[in-house]
Amino acid sequence: MLQKIYIKHLNDYIDQSVTLAGWVLRVRDNGKICFLQFRDGTGFIQVIASKEDVSTETFEIMRHLERESSVKIQGKVVKNPKSPSGLEIIAENVIPVSESKSYPITPKEHGTDFLMDLRHLWIRAPRQNAILKIRHQIVSAIRQYFDDLDFTLIDAPLFTANECEGSSTLFKTPYFGEEAYLSQSGQLYMEAACEAFGRAYCFGPTFRAENSNTRRHLTEFWMVEPEVAYMDLEGDMELAEGLVQAIVKRVLEKCKLELQILERDCAPLENVISGNFPRISYTEAVEIIQKSGVNFNWGDDFGGGDETIIGSAFNRPVIVYGYPKEIKPFYMKTDPENPKIVRNMDILAPEGYGEIIGGGQREEDYNTLIEAIKAQGLAESSYQWYTDLRKYGSVPHAGFGLGVERCVAWICGLPHVRETGAFPRLPRRLKP
Repeated sequence: MLQKIYIKHLNDYIDQSVTLAGWVLRVRDNGKICFLQFRDGTGFIQVIASKEDVSTETFEIMRHLERESSVKIQGKVVKNPKSPSGLEIIAENVIPVSESKSYPITPKEHGTDFLMDLRHLWIRAPRQNAILKIRHQIVSAIRQYFDDLDFTLIDAPLFTANECEGSSTLFKTPYFGEEAYLSQSGQLYMEAACEAFGRAYCFGPTFRAENSNTRRHLTEFWMVEPEVAYMDLEGDMELAEGLVQAIVKRVLEKCKLELQILERDCAPLENVISGNFPRISYTEAVEIIQKSGVNFNWGDDFGGGDETIIGSAFNRPVIVYGYPKEIKPFYMKTDPENPKIVRNMDILAPEGYGEIIGGGQREEDYNTLIEAIKAQGLAESSYQWYTDLRKYGSVPHAGFGLGVERCVAWICGLPHVRETGAFPRLPRRLKP
């Protein structure tokens, strides 16, 4: 048996015989020539067998293979300009590994609930495969970006004793005689980490028990949360803008075929890396909403529709800063020039995808932070370790959180976040 080669490496083996190991996507034949669409996890390729060039046994095996049967293919790699990859395989031998009978996902249209029930199989489909490969490159870009800037990865706990944002939308769980919560953010822990390492970030799953069934919400999602000592709001916006641009640049460079499979218009993504993001105040954003004819008052929080209106006014992500203090968490630093607003920012993606990053400068003064905790009706004792950070060498610092799933949805042009991860969790979906 020849050495097994992956589809993604076939350009190195043109006009050579190779062995591929994978699965059947579909088969068609006209009695003389058999065409097999084949995948191995790294890509897709067409395998062709002529009745005159292979044994009768091989030809019959190939033409009767059912969808998702696992096989090994021996054949010659040749160029084909009409193929998406520019290559195809001329079969020499086909070796069945495991037969698949009556695969439940067929080429016909299926409902979303049906496909989500079979998510463990649906991720094999070319479109879903492309989405998850793009997600992989997004994650790689995030890690590379922070590594290059000398950040230290610090893992935040998933069990916490206190809420990050004073929210009631948390998952509670018994914890050895105490009550714990599944983390909705690692930010508070990264504030501790940045005073130890200067630049730190966490990257992991977070949980929101919000019974929301919009196209932008999941109950379990991944966030990257950097925090930097001696950084202000302006530095925070620059760091976040650079991250988004690094992500988009990598996807455009590494995922041309996947974007093609998704039929993604790349022009809006090219705009992301062509210049700096517009920066507007919350007040200016309110004016944009009001001019669109929507009844919106200064002091209200943005909903999904409001974010869409704001984002649609620009051809690249827009940074909105300076939100009202009353609608933001206790740890946000009040603007010294305007006590009604805080030193925060959000990045809103264009094309109707809304917020993908939220963050800002944190309150570094001990007494001011204590008063903010009391004002929001939170238990001071629950945040004792957090307020300690303001007693022992406190410094100005800032950070943000980027939601991976929303970022994937935007970059892939998906209508719903449920396709952005392998096994999504929604209010009424706990399996597979």
